[in-house]
Amino acid sequence: MRLGPGSLSALAALLLGCAVLTPAAADEKAAVESAGPLLWQPSMNVFRRFAVEPEEMFRFYGGALGLEQLQTFDVGGGTNVARFRAGNSEVKLTRRVPNRTYVPGAVDAATGLRLLTFFYPDRESVVQRFAEAGYDAPEFTPVEGTDRLSALVYDPDGHAVEIVIAPNASDELYDTIEVGLTVSDLDESRAFYRSFVGLEELPPRHDARFDTQKYSFKHGTTIVSLRSFGGELPADTGTGGIQYVVTDVETIDRLAKARGVTIDQPLSELRGFSLRTIWLDDPDGITNYFAQTAASRRAAARE
Repeated sequence: MRLGPGSLSALAALLLGCAVLTPAAADEKAAVESAGPLLWQPSMNVFRRFAVEPEEMFRFYGGALGLEQLQTFDVGGGTNVARFRAGNSEVKLTRRVPNRTYVPGAVDAATGLRLLTFFYPDRESVVQRFAEAGYDAPEFTPVEGTDRLSALVYDPDGHAVEIVIAPNASDELYDTIEVGLTVSDLDESRAFYRSFVGLEELPPRHDARFDTQKYSFKHGTTIVSLRSFGGELPADTGTGGIQYVVTDVETIDRLAKARGVTIDQPLSELRGFSLRTIWLDDPDGITNYFAQTAASRRAAARE
């Protein structure tokens, strides 16, 4: 039996266990202009690298903040990833790694991932959890123009965490995590998160706590907020980053190369986890980590 070029391609794909990319599918991939259509999880995850004892971090994020601790993953090389559920997102805690820059201090002390914000329906339960975990009660102040209260605290590793009390809000808000980035150039960073990552840009607003303008981007129950305190701050490239679960990491790789986005760790596969990843840097070197999981791969195959 003679096989034509199309049949040969199909046979090769079958033997290799991969899908055939038809011309129409190839055109559809080429037409993707941002990562937005490829975002599968209806939220983003955030990871935090720390230097203190893990139990101190667990007591704060699990005990004081009340996040549900999930299974810890051993990803090899002596690296453990402790996972905490925040609504539809996960906060992933892991030890610091070399070849990164860590700048302790406040939100305006460096560029990088400098603030995590969590939302709660009432003040009393938060105060009680802090007391039970052995911490002083957060000092809440009114949020300008709202019925909300806000407190700024620091985790055991010295990272800023904002607690917002929002009474009678939607369940979606209580499932929301806001990731605060301090950036050196707002125009460049806004373009990256809007045009490359493909997040929905929200109307800007004045942030009274930090006396600055805040530009926010939303995907599902995660908000990425940008603030700038000038272009001369040192760069913290290690303390934290953002993870996106996507259906097609190869297209992310192609987009990054076409747009000149810095590739921190090239497309690779984590054996034993059915996980394919690419690590990119935003304009300030903040990690944007795109992961294709077994579940997101299956979802893409069904479409």
